[in-house]
Amino acid sequence: MLQYAENPAWADIVPLPTDEGGPNPLAAIAYSDDYSETMAYLRAVMAAHEHSPRVLELTEDLIDMNPAHYTVWLYRAETLFAIGADLREELEWLNEVALTHQKNYQIWHHRNLIVDKLCAEHGAQEDEGLWKAECAFVGAMFDRDAKNYHVWSYRQWLVRRFGLWDKDELEFTERMLQRDIRNNSAWNHRWFVVNGREEKANAGDGKPGVSDPDIRAREIKFAQDAIAKTPQNQSPWNYLRGVARETGMSLVHLKGFAEQYASLKEPDVVRSSFALDLLADIYKEEKMMEEAREVLDLLARRYDPIRKNYWEYRKGLLGVTAA
Repeated sequence: MLQYAENPAWADIVPLPTDEGGPNPLAAIAYSDDYSETMAYLRAVMAAHEHSPRVLELTEDLIDMNPAHYTVWLYRAETLFAIGADLREELEWLNEVALTHQKNYQIWHHRNLIVDKLCAEHGAQEDEGLWKAECAFVGAMFDRDAKNYHVWSYRQWLVRRFGLWDKDELEFTERMLQRDIRNNSAWNHRWFVVNGREEKANAGDGKPGVSDPDIRAREIKFAQDAIAKTPQNQSPWNYLRGVARETGMSLVHLKGFAEQYASLKEPDVVRSSFALDLLADIYKEEKMMEEAREVLDLLARRYDPIRKNYWEYRKGLLGVTAA
């Protein structure tokens, strides 16, 4: 149904149709009639630099039809700011759109713009209420999909924007990992919260991350406790390696822990292939190349044969021949 051409409120606008390359385009896109008409009216109002309540209605219609159209989102933001629209109402509308289109990136960039503008207009006195409401909505989104990349990115933006490093963010990651200890996104967010201020700290404006001995010990214990619950879970093993790499800590310090889950003395009772992988690097660091070769051989033949070629490649890097 053509809703704009027959609407008196739009009678002053001459729509600008899509130019597909002349009367006989090679590969015209099969837009619906409604979408083609609505876009034609958007082009017309953009050409006229019109910002008005009816433009907001127009962009809302288009977003409902194509929520990934970034030009529509950008012009909507410009219009909101130009007419001084109620931005809290915009956030409420965005909540509905985000819950309907959960994998859409443009929604979250638009939300960044709206929240930034609200902060600029109202100052620090309203910041706390705003970020708390935003974090609550993010939590509602995670109830739908706890691994939504765009939502995690927005959560990191909130932490940076409002300085939420010490505002329950570590506890938040713990709650998310209690729900799903294999949630790589939650592990990544914990790393970000712990280490995100490291650069500022080096400049004298912030706090250190795992370079601080107490924080390093805490994060190592956190990862080890998670491994104890699910030994065959790659995420905490990677986190453990990350702490060691970031701080320059020798992997040899983790040898005793890794041997709780895998040992050449008991090759039939390996509890974690990731422990074997770590042991291979530890043995290599200790110049124990034969032991490293034996561990990689266990991975290639018994505990991770689907990646046999990779483990054979790793063995080749050791510079030793098979016994």
